[in-house]
Amino acid sequence: MPQVLEFKLPDLGEGLTEAEIVRWLVEVGDVVAIDQPVVEVETAKAMVEVPCPYGGVVTARFGEEGKELPVGAPLLTVAVGSVEPEPSGSTGAAEAEPSGSGNVLVGYGTGAPPVRRRRVRPEGLSAPAVAPVAPVASIASVAPAVAVVPAASPASAASDGVRGPVAVVSPLVRKLARQHDLDLRQLDGSGPDGLILRADVESAIRSGAETPQEAPQEAAATDRAAAHPVGERVPLRGVRGAVADKLARSRREIPDATCWVDADATELMAARAAMNSAGGPGAGPKVSVLALLARICTAALARYPELNSTVDQEAREIVRLPGVHLGFAAQTERGLVVPVVRDAHARSTESIGAEITRLTEAARTGTLKPAELTGGTFTLNNYGVFGVDGSTPIINHPEAAMLGVGRIVPKPWVHEGELAVRRVVQLSLTFDHRVCDGGTAGGFLRYVADCVEQPAVLLRTL
Repeated sequence: MPQVLEFKLPDLGEGLTEAEIVRWLVEVGDVVAIDQPVVEVETAKAMVEVPCPYGGVVTARFGEEGKELPVGAPLLTVAVGSVEPEPSGSTGAAEAEPSGSGNVLVGYGTGAPPVRRRRVRPEGLSAPAVAPVAPVASIASVAPAVAVVPAASPASAASDGVRGPVAVVSPLVRKLARQHDLDLRQLDGSGPDGLILRADVESAIRSGAETPQEAPQEAAATDRAAAHPVGERVPLRGVRGAVADKLARSRREIPDATCWVDADATELMAARAAMNSAGGPGAGPKVSVLALLARICTAALARYPELNSTVDQEAREIVRLPGVHLGFAAQTERGLVVPVVRDAHARSTESIGAEITRLTEAARTGTLKPAELTGGTFTLNNYGVFGVDGSTPIINHPEAAMLGVGRIVPKPWVHEGELAVRRVVQLSLTFDHRVCDGGTAGGFLRYVADCVEQPAVLLRTL
């Protein structure tokens, strides 16, 4: 007979503790293969398709789309293979040896299979010829007219005025009671041995009966409504929740300061146009302004390594990092994310630009991997795309600095002693004042501005 195995939401890495179900990829009754993706979930970092380590028939799914589940919560159950019948008189559970992939996700292996438990048959029902492992619904199919109502313990019943257990009532009666918020334990049944009938529930509804438990609950709801104004409530979870937690932690732990400068970007834009026209048609992707600024940042960090660091609070040490993993802010439909260009210090402008393009597309489609959203050492934030000139960005914890770039717009500017219309950009640097003083931060920002105004300055460090 088939064995029903439970597949739980795995640890998706990077310390994530929950995920939201975005889309089920299988239905109950579908046949799935080992390592076939069965559900698409959104973590605080990325959208992930979760593969199932078992092959068989899906017998149940847990959680609707949009529901958030903690790591370790059941996702679905799968009926796989067959098992030998239990020996007579056995009180333990038979050990199963299902085959699994052992490789659900990176960093997550197939755990020990769940232990089979024998089904408890309601008293008074005869056992069927074959006793398959089945969900609770199979018992209801044998005896659809009755269901046990959970009862309060004698101690709790004595303390809160709730009566003892209600033995057995019709599912229709229980459903009717639920629809009208009636507690069956507070009703007197007119049926045999005090059985609660539908007429009893309908009578309670007509008389407007109210249980002792409802009044305090309604009073508490009224108090909550008075304390909080009425309005739309948006759950702070998923990507939005993770961003909120990180920004709040940054503000709590990092004593940040900001300096800024206006720079004439006319020559930088001219250099970019020359780069993109030099190769002619078919010469490869165009070089973006963001790629040029990213390359300038890596050169500036080589001169001012204090800003490519982090603070170990417990050891009270500044940790200067050997390589630059450059994060850049990207706005998506699911919120702000910061993909990371690995080893940006070892890349050319063209290579950085190609990686930014790839990561941006993955961010927009929700296919970024958790590893592509972590490990950054410095962040570049181009908020000019929103049509604003300046900002004081919050540092992306646990990094030590972030460079903000405003829009590049024509402005009056004194150039070579004369007033002219030039393309001007505002650059702002927010930095952790624990890792350096204002002189270092100012030197970094001035070097970036000099490279923007005179791109040839960058050639000295290439």
